[in-house]
Amino acid sequence: MPVRSVPGSASVAAPEDGKLFAPAAARNSDVLCDLLARVAPAQGRALELASGTGQHIAAYAARLPGLMWQPSEAEAARLTSIRAYADEAGLANIAPPVPLDATALGWGAKHPGQTLIVLVNLLHLISEDEAKTLISEAAAALAPGGRFVIYGPFLRGGGLTSEGDRTFHASLTAHDPQIGYKDDFDTIGWLHSNGLELLHAVEMPANNLALIAEKPRL
Repeated sequence: MPVRSVPGSASVAAPEDGKLFAPAAARNSDVLCDLLARVAPAQGRALELASGTGQHIAAYAARLPGLMWQPSEAEAARLTSIRAYADEAGLANIAPPVPLDATALGWGAKHPGQTLIVLVNLLHLISEDEAKTLISEAAAALAPGGRFVIYGPFLRGGGLTSEGDRTFHASLTAHDPQIGYKDDFDTIGWLHSNGLELLHAVEMPANNLALIAEKPRL
């Protein structure tokens, strides 16, 4: 993923005891685990894209022990933090993190057969073209019957529905006109155009949205 400068409010992760700590990841961890417990397959291989600090992957692996979790991240400092959280968790179902640029062409073929792919709070920090590439590669990486969970803030039918969202989206686009909230209908269309079927659109706390899509079985 191209290195993009984003407002500080978009990516807050401070060093803490050799790890990076993001307050937002701490706040939404339980909510995301509850969501995945409802919609994720019980067993198989799970790939988290843009794992960030590593806080989420440790929580997911503890909550969904039937899945083998593969964290991934493009930034070296975050890979180090992910390893630290995984080591601290001491769980056998967390694989070593791998360097992966989720917006690059071709990664789907290198990580095939995924039962679950999880993406949290990234689409609004990348361009529309990068988002389309990410979804296309995720579709390629999924096994038949595999599920793709996308979580984050979205435009709803082309509009913003809260003052907080309007402020945040404006700060993103002012910093880089290519990034900002993606439209929910557009994103669903990108999922469909890559052969994925939308199963659920789930309203989440803090005006976030979760889209759960599935790759049809052969």
